Amino acid sequence: MILRDIINHLESIAPPHLQEFYDNSGLIFGNLDQSIGGALISLDCTEAVVDEAIELGYNLIISHHPIVFSGIKQFDPSNYVHRVVVKAIKNDIAIYAIHTNLDNVLDHGVNQKIAEKIGLIDCEILKPKTPENKTIGSGILGSLSEPMAPKKFLAHIKQAMLLATIKHTALINKKISMVAVCGGSGSFLLADAISARADIFITSDYKYHEFFDANGKIIIADIGHYESEYFTIELLFKLLKEKFPKFAARCTKVVTNPINYY
Repeated sequence: MILRDIINHLESIAPPHLQEFYDNSGLIFGNLDQSIGGALISLDCTEAVVDEAIELGYNLIISHHPIVFSGIKQFDPSNYVHRVVVKAIKNDIAIYAIHTNLDNVLDHGVNQKIAEKIGLIDCEILKPKTPENKTIGSGILGSLSEPMAPKKFLAHIKQAMLLATIKHTALINKKISMVAVCGGSGSFLLADAISARADIFITSDYKYHEFFDANGKIIIADIGHYESEYFTIELLFKLLKEKFPKFAARCTKVVTNPINYY
């Protein structure tokens, strides 16, 4: 496999121009014409993930989160980002990130994968980028085939998303039917979720005072950043294997979540 072919396939699904202005998706390190012996797929590119790629003999890491967000002027061995980049370069391992551009597509996107896991139907983009194209934008809105009591639905998403815990606001006194979702940090979409008459908004990275914004109109369920996007690894693996069935690709066995629960 040639790196260019792998990237072209992924970017046919999530074009780089769809990433947010602050993002750094794309090829972080590597040569587009280099031969790729295998790809390791992860949510984050950490030292342990690079070590795993070295052990497997793979020379490509595809991560959701970019290891580099801003320019590096000096390489400081005490900085984990710098150590990861140096180790990848020394071992000729290409690093590619597919972040908010994969968040912003409906088909085969991060949020569609979450919707699939929790059983949503009739999904659409929660906040389209433009009125003309409602398949591109932030978050997703879908419905349950059968409404569920709030506690039962929380138990359902806890099991479906492999969660240790869920932080949530007060439960509303009605069954859950319409569900809004945003993998990663999604508090900016709360007004859109309420406007769309969602009964619950599933996302992560909510701050204490932001939970008050539910104001009895909706349930906010913060399931954790890593947890909300964990199945992106499975999504990317499937996209690669469907296109290149004989290509060596593997989901990382490294848990890159920096948050632990006691």
